[in-house]
Amino acid sequence: MRILRLRPGDAAFVELDVNQTDTSPITLYDGPVESMLNEPLGLLEAPTRLYGRVWTGGPQVVVRYYEARPPHGETIPICAVARLAHGQLKKLPESKPGMAVLEFSSSGVFVVDSFR
Repeated sequence: MRILRLRPGDAAFVELDVNQTDTSPITLYDGPVESMLNEPLGLLEAPTRLYGRVWTGGPQVVVRYYEARPPHGETIPICAVARLAHGQLKKLPESKPGMAVLEFSSSGVFVVDSFR
């Protein structure tokens, strides 16, 4: 990630699911997800796609990203998570097992050094 000038804690905004951009509320399902940067993250320019996985088992959604694909480039491994303050990735009451309804379509994405 040093090549991309990314360090743990670096952050940007993303659309959580490219198929639900600017939608409210959105529904995420357990499994793979394709997200999109809304602003640059290090040397990754918007609209770089981020590929990862969604888990909906707890009270908040967990999204981890493993790959980035810049608009005109090759796929690059990354280590990042979706996160917002004040419980903003908290599932809404209408969520069912295996899926999560979220109030907003966007989130912060933060570079991490590893997944714990």
